[in-house]
Amino acid sequence: MATPSSIPLAFTVRRCKPELVAPAKPTPHEQKLLSDIDDQKSLQVQFPAVQFYRYEPSMEGKYIAKVIKEALAQTLVFYYPFAGRLKEGANGNLIVDCNGEGVMFIKADADVTLEQFGEPLQPPFPCFEELLFDVPGSQAMLNCPLLLIQVTQLKCGGFIFALRFNHVMCDAFGFQQFMSTIGEMARVAVTPSISLVWERHLLNARDPPRVTFTHHEYDQVEATVIMDNMVECSFFFGPVEVSLPRSLLPLHLRHCTKFELIIACLWRCRTIAINLDPYEKVRMLCIANVRSKFNPPLPSGYYGNVLVSATAITTVKNLCHNPVGYAVELIKKAKANVTEEYIKSTADLFAIRGKSLYVPAAIGSYGISDLTHMGFENVDYGWGKAVFAGPANAIGLVSFFIPTKNKEGQVGTLVPICLPALAMERFSNELDNMLKHHHIEGKKSKSILISSAM
Repeated sequence: MATPSSIPLAFTVRRCKPELVAPAKPTPHEQKLLSDIDDQKSLQVQFPAVQFYRYEPSMEGKYIAKVIKEALAQTLVFYYPFAGRLKEGANGNLIVDCNGEGVMFIKADADVTLEQFGEPLQPPFPCFEELLFDVPGSQAMLNCPLLLIQVTQLKCGGFIFALRFNHVMCDAFGFQQFMSTIGEMARVAVTPSISLVWERHLLNARDPPRVTFTHHEYDQVEATVIMDNMVECSFFFGPVEVSLPRSLLPLHLRHCTKFELIIACLWRCRTIAINLDPYEKVRMLCIANVRSKFNPPLPSGYYGNVLVSATAITTVKNLCHNPVGYAVELIKKAKANVTEEYIKSTADLFAIRGKSLYVPAAIGSYGISDLTHMGFENVDYGWGKAVFAGPANAIGLVSFFIPTKNKEGQVGTLVPICLPALAMERFSNELDNMLKHHHIEGKKSKSILISSAM
């Protein structure tokens, strides 16, 4: 059951004028090619993320924005492509022009405390547009900074590190590597602990390209539901919320992963909520970091996109009229397809279809990316680990698994979801009904922690 919306938090942010932070030392001026996986239309988005940090007494007298700005400039010496700009090359392919112009940086302070944002911290965050100012003209793909950062000092002594990066440059794994390097430099390291690798040709298509799988994630389908009056809610899954659905699975499926089980529950409840035609096809895209699939392995310092979407597909009727174990089996089969050959087939598909290939923004397609093992919360600029670290919100039709704790201190998974308001109400009720035995049996844990933003 959804909790009532809280009173919006109001506060004032005083920002300095946005500035460009260039590498601290001269860097190569050159052009770098992206991989065929990087250079896909579906990744041409700006990805917002946020980290919250508490006051640290041992850092008294140090201004966090100055510390991070200097560490950022040192980091860009090694990650100098981030200081460049995207250009359009032959055949419309994107190229990184490593010109050293720098990334956008904003220093700010706010008359609000960390505690006022509530506990536990979870998306959507009040007044996020104040915590990451959308600098006019900075959102374009071409000829714009590839990274926007705002560091906001809070009146309690804590701070918020909000950012937006261009997804064609890297995936979450690669960006965590970049952020960890900023943390290392802030703690007076001289070089990154991981040697960086560009080598984007490793994810290029074969010559000649050969598509060996059916890639349902790129099926071109029309949107059948008008997506307006959208709301965003966060749902918490702890041990209690996972145990009942697992106990209801057939014996041969009870050893499925928590990821597979939660995805199956969300997919089924969401499909019921959006109320599509029973014979319409729906897709679940399990967005996977597939570095572990390569033999020989990719270099550990490779920070480009190594993402594919393991896609389960069925009809609305089959998904909604069958038990949740049906969805679990579909997801397990889709994940089993993701091999090194599947990744190469994806790159080959891009080489053949080019810019016409993208994941359609149809409400019947739903993507989930698991960030629980990325370690964003472990990035330490000298103020310790983050209280919360992860995506600032769900992005369109994609949700994320974020590691978190609830008010009782239970470790679990937080999933921000974005839906039209009426569909969100139906989704919340459907998910609550799926877990209602917990309430009947007198369990203390609340099934869902929800924060809404109309």
